[in-house]
Amino acid sequence: MLKLTVVMDNIIPNVGGAPCFAGEAGLAYLIEYQGKKILFDTGQSGAVVHNLSLLGIQPASLDMIVLSHNHYDHTGGLLKVLQQGGKSLPVYANNGIFEPHYAATDTSRRFIGIPFCREQLTALGAEWRISDGPQEIMPNLILSGKVPRVSDFEKGDTKFRMVDKSGCECLDIVEDDASLYYKTDRGLVVIGGCTHSGLVNTVEHGLALTGLKRLAVWIGGTHLGPVSKEQQERTLEALERYQPDFIASSHCTGFNVMAQLRSKFGEKFIPAVVNTVIEI
Repeated sequence: MLKLTVVMDNIIPNVGGAPCFAGEAGLAYLIEYQGKKILFDTGQSGAVVHNLSLLGIQPASLDMIVLSHNHYDHTGGLLKVLQQGGKSLPVYANNGIFEPHYAATDTSRRFIGIPFCREQLTALGAEWRISDGPQEIMPNLILSGKVPRVSDFEKGDTKFRMVDKSGCECLDIVEDDASLYYKTDRGLVVIGGCTHSGLVNTVEHGLALTGLKRLAVWIGGTHLGPVSKEQQERTLEALERYQPDFIASSHCTGFNVMAQLRSKFGEKFIPAVVNTVIEI
C-alpha cells in the first residue's frame, strides 16, 4: 500500500480545532511506501517543515526527495528541509533542474526557478540523482524522466520564458517536468507536480512506460488553470475517457476547473488540500 499526505498546497481546510497548518501557492506531498518516507516537492518556503512537524514527521526521518520540476513553488522549501534533516538525502529530478526560468509579461520578467545553487544544496546533503530517462526509485515507483510532448492541444502556459545557450529569451515549455508512476493491479497511478508536460501526455507516457492498460488514479496539480480553454476542455474529455477510480487535484488546477471536475466526477473528485490523506 502507498499512503500520500498533502503537506503543502494553496488551500488549507477550514476545520475548527484542527492543527494550524500553513498554506501557500506551492505543493508538497509525503509519500509513505514500503517503510520509506519520500517527500515529493517542497513547497514555496520553509513552511513545509512546519506542516511536516504537525504530521509528526521530522526531516531527519525522510529517506529521499523527489522534485517534479524546478519552479520555486515546488523547490523553495528544499534548503530548509535539508538543513533540518542534517543528513545526506538522495534528491531525484530531471536534467534541467537548475536551468533559469522566468515568468514574463510585455513589461516585466520575474525569476521563478529554483532559488538555490547546486553547490549550496549539495553542501547541505543533497545527493543528486538526475537523469532525462525514467528512474525506478523504489519497486513499482518510477520517476517519469522527460515526458514526450505528443498531443496536439497541450500547448502549456505561454507566459513562461527561459534563456537559451546563445543568451536569447524563448518560450519555456518546462522540459524538466516529471511525474511519479506507481504500478498497481488496478492500473497506473500518476502523482504529478504541475504537469507542465500536459496531463494526457503524462498519462500516455506512463501507460507506455509501465505496460499498464488503464489510468487508475490521478493525483496532483494539472496546470489547467492558466492554459487555453481548448486545452482545458479536451483534457477534461480525455479524463472522462480514461475513467479513473478517482482524481485528487488542487494547486495549479484552478477553481473553475476543479468545479468542473467535481461536476463531471462527483465523489470521485477529491480536492487535494493540505492534510488530505490518500491510500492506494
